[in-house]
Amino acid sequence: MRRVLLAFALFSITVATLSAAGLSNRRAPGFALPDVDLKYHDLADYRGKVVLVNIMKTQCPHCTTFSKALTQAQAKYGSRVKVLSIVNHQDTQGMVKDYIRNNALNTTILFDCGQMTASYLKLSPSNPSFNTPHLFVIDGKGWIQEDHGYNLLNKGLFEGTGINRVIDKYLGPTSAAD
Repeated sequence: MRRVLLAFALFSITVATLSAAGLSNRRAPGFALPDVDLKYHDLADYRGKVVLVNIMKTQCPHCTTFSKALTQAQAKYGSRVKVLSIVNHQDTQGMVKDYIRNNALNTTILFDCGQMTASYLKLSPSNPSFNTPHLFVIDGKGWIQEDHGYNLLNKGLFEGTGINRVIDKYLGPTSAAD
């Protein structure tokens, strides 16, 4: 039994490492997507801020936990950080409005028909699927510095205040005093 668990753990580590390969250390693909009120948000409008792009689904329990953590981070860091959560065609406008209300969220949720998600996750016919949540950390100059797909090894990043360590890294030493 221990060998099976060890093999599974090693497989999980390998998959987690490979799944994020090539998604960071590149210019963030631009996008302009609508929110629940049909107001468009252009990534370029947030230059100079740390932008957290969260690809999620409203029916995902880990996404709900992470959305709450992102709302707390947005409140802590204010205008220096922008949280943009992205949902795809499975989530309707009504579902997203209910999700925001039921979870007391104040972060921005945008609708994507799939092109933005495909460009960020480098989806293709040979790589058509992805897990949620998936976080991209974009620095003030528009570069993807980090990306993290949820898994058991990094779930601390997606729960509680774990995301704050990542944000602090890109805001610099003044973030603790602000």
